[in-house]
Amino acid sequence: MKSKKKDWLRFWWVFLYAPIYMIIFFLEERYITDCHLIGIPLDHKIPFIEWFFFPYYIWFPFIAAVVVRLFFKDKVTFLKTAGFLYFGMTLFLIVNVVYPNRLDIRPTEFTRDNIAIRLAQAMYEGDTPTNVLPSIHVYNSLGVLLGVWTTKKDMKHKAIKWGVTILSIVISCSTVFVKQHSVIDVAAAFILAVPAYWFFFKGAYARKMDTLSV
Repeated sequence: MKSKKKDWLRFWWVFLYAPIYMIIFFLEERYITDCHLIGIPLDHKIPFIEWFFFPYYIWFPFIAAVVVRLFFKDKVTFLKTAGFLYFGMTLFLIVNVVYPNRLDIRPTEFTRDNIAIRLAQAMYEGDTPTNVLPSIHVYNSLGVLLGVWTTKKDMKHKAIKWGVTILSIVISCSTVFVKQHSVIDVAAAFILAVPAYWFFFKGAYARKMDTLSV
């Protein structure tokens, strides 16, 4: 019988993709500069609301916390969720090369000053409005949301499920209110999530994961 410690360490290697993804992403950000302008008129009509930078930034620990929790509590759902996330993230990197893209919807000046505006300025300086299709903020939020709603262990409590649901919705909305993503990016994330859901949570991959002894 496997020890509890060994069970915790099983599948640790799945996390290795995250740093590999980040390295490739930053290389693309640095060296892919000739981008196609995307967007629709609706993007310019959506107001800039700086307070949405808080949920936008919360996305990073939010995704990590849910994935790590699933790793320790439900290995099968963790692997399904990881498959879903990594599929979208990989496709995102490919799109960046095949169809480099950018936006021009960010505000060029700020008429007020507060902590949220300073967060906006910091992000705008460090993160260019390029390679945004589809929105990984939205796609990964949908991924962990599916993981929480499909797990049969630990995070099945309704309060947790609805908390994750609300946060996923707010984060997805934040992407357009902070002018980091177009409505096109958000729509693309939802469209991509449909086949990914059926394959990683319902299809052949999911059935294979269900046979694992974990």
